[in-house]
Amino acid sequence: MPALLFDLDGTMLNSDAIHEQVYRELWASRGLEMTDGFYMAHVHGRLNVDVFAEFLPDEPDPQGLSEWKEAEFRARLPRPYPPMPGVLDVLETARAQGWAVSVVTNAMRLNADAMLAAIGAQDFVDDVIIGEECTHAKPHPEPYLTAMSRLEVAHHDCIAFEDSPTGVRAATASGAFTIGVRSALSDADLRDNGAHATIQDFTDTALPALLDRLKGAAA
Repeated sequence: MPALLFDLDGTMLNSDAIHEQVYRELWASRGLEMTDGFYMAHVHGRLNVDVFAEFLPDEPDPQGLSEWKEAEFRARLPRPYPPMPGVLDVLETARAQGWAVSVVTNAMRLNADAMLAAIGAQDFVDDVIIGEECTHAKPHPEPYLTAMSRLEVAHHDCIAFEDSPTGVRAATASGAFTIGVRSALSDADLRDNGAHATIQDFTDTALPALLDRLKGAAA
């Protein structure tokens, strides 16, 4: 059966502001200034340890620092938290149509579980693929290919939703039809990274026609 594959941060919920604030405090604690736009340009959608390797190369325990940063995020994430507009309706549609649903994220598993619970989406999700649990995280396509393999679905029967350049590149490289969510980036930015289409959120009037691709695949 067809499948919907969802990124999490910035796609199923708009949580980037919480991440950015923690990063700003982390940078300040090391005497660094995080300029406006730095988070979106250099952090958004990437693994923390990759960011630290580039910008904090002398950090003695990057994995420990990453775990601290994500614990701070979880502590600041309100419960409940508003989902991206319309996403729960799309999950209901997937359930009614018999489509599989997987979350494919570079977030650590504790964060993914916390976010899905906060927006009330955990019962709609068949599987969760964590980038750092794969050999390669996004922007490599492996997390999406892993999701397809575990759901036993072909790439041409999948629609992926992504909001970051790294995520869009990963999803398109996997062969999934990729829809960019304009929570942080423009239509042009998302398409420049390979998105086949974009939506403002899951209430966008363009979405039903895009989802019709899967209705045809299931026929």
